[in-house]
Amino acid sequence: MKVAVLDFGKTNSKLFVFGQDGRILDERRTQPKWTRQGGFSVLDEADLHDWALGAVTAAIENHGVEGVMVSGHGCTFALVDDAALTHPILDYEQEPPAEIAARIDRRIPDYAETFSPRLPLGFNYGRHMLWLQEAAPDAFAAAKWILGYPQYWSWRLGGRPVCEVSYLGCHSHLWAPRRHDFSSLVDAEGWRHQMPAFARAGTVIGEQDFGSAARPLAIHNGVHDSNAALHAYRRQGLGSVTVVSTGTWVVVLNPDCPLETLDRDRDMLVNVDVDGGPVPTIRFMGGREFAAISAGWQGPVEGAAVQRAINAGMMALPSFAPGGPMPGRSGRLVGRTPDAGERAAVALLYVALMLDLCLDLIHSSNTVIVDGGLNTGGLLAGILAQLRPEQAFMQGASLEGSATGAAALAFESVGREFAAEPPEPVKAARFTSLAGYRDGWRDLVAGTAGKVAAR
Repeated sequence: MKVAVLDFGKTNSKLFVFGQDGRILDERRTQPKWTRQGGFSVLDEADLHDWALGAVTAAIENHGVEGVMVSGHGCTFALVDDAALTHPILDYEQEPPAEIAARIDRRIPDYAETFSPRLPLGFNYGRHMLWLQEAAPDAFAAAKWILGYPQYWSWRLGGRPVCEVSYLGCHSHLWAPRRHDFSSLVDAEGWRHQMPAFARAGTVIGEQDFGSAARPLAIHNGVHDSNAALHAYRRQGLGSVTVVSTGTWVVVLNPDCPLETLDRDRDMLVNVDVDGGPVPTIRFMGGREFAAISAGWQGPVEGAAVQRAINAGMMALPSFAPGGPMPGRSGRLVGRTPDAGERAAVALLYVALMLDLCLDLIHSSNTVIVDGGLNTGGLLAGILAQLRPEQAFMQGASLEGSATGAAALAFESVGREFAAEPPEPVKAARFTSLAGYRDGWRDLVAGTAGKVAAR
């Protein structure tokens, strides 16, 4: 059996073909397009659908895949009737007008109920739902269903409309983790009747004919991407782990962190795993910040450039994107002007230092698994292992933990074995004066705006 996984990211969207041995047999990539329409930034859904349809059809014709599974980035919802969107899908990176924000923000539930901190833009998609309901009430009235982003694509490809708890519980303001139920906001706004029945991530929710396939393709219920990465490693019986999932967002999930230690002002929240369990989380837009600091660097980061940056005291100070554990700051570079390679090294060191801080804040003392595109070549994980010698570090055998976890859910749902490669031990880097560089960075950060948690 083979399964196609559509991994819809904010910056990049991908299709992978997985075999039951966990190997990726094929892949295709594209970048979602965002356009202006009716005063909003919205997804060019037709373009992304055309790409997805072509990629799935090719996966069927070239590999004989029998199912399609979706993994999707957070913060995004879709309003649909029986056949189509009733409003284009909003880009979560836009702020409601101030006068609307002042009204809708008064209706957001307390952190103690949802464990969703009040974040800017559409980082809580319940906030964007309130905005759209006020700005386009007819679109809300016409919507039969409110779907999470992965569930939209599973439905669009031929599945039935469903809810899924890992996505609904992802800092949306819509879920109360301790009650395992919708939040008070859902009932206050009268949205409960527009929420379809729940299905576990990976469940077959429909069948659809594609291309020249000999039989209909199974459509599996989608999943939140970072929670898919968590599932990929938890299912391997690795014991207590913290999972660091990197992409546009860097998401740190530590199920062992006590809920009462979470700080709403540091972008700390409760995610919900695929079985509804609470997962304490901290995150920042590490991929977006890496791109900003490095001026869009695309190649590998050289170890020699990292050492030069450390020796020269070249640093990036937070923050270069909204949200994260140190919000409300304007990112800046300190030290001499770096060349292009050194600038990429400074960007990677910044991500590592932010992650080191996040691991402190999320009370991580267990094994850490580093996953995703920012760990290309293993350098990020190696720096973290050097910074935190008291912890064990591992890294995914591939960079695609979210897609691998999504594939595992699809195979498991139909009773098929899925033998993904286990993560590999990380060898600590051996940079000179790295600990002192970290201490200097934390001193500068603390001196800029208040105290940062110290090791």
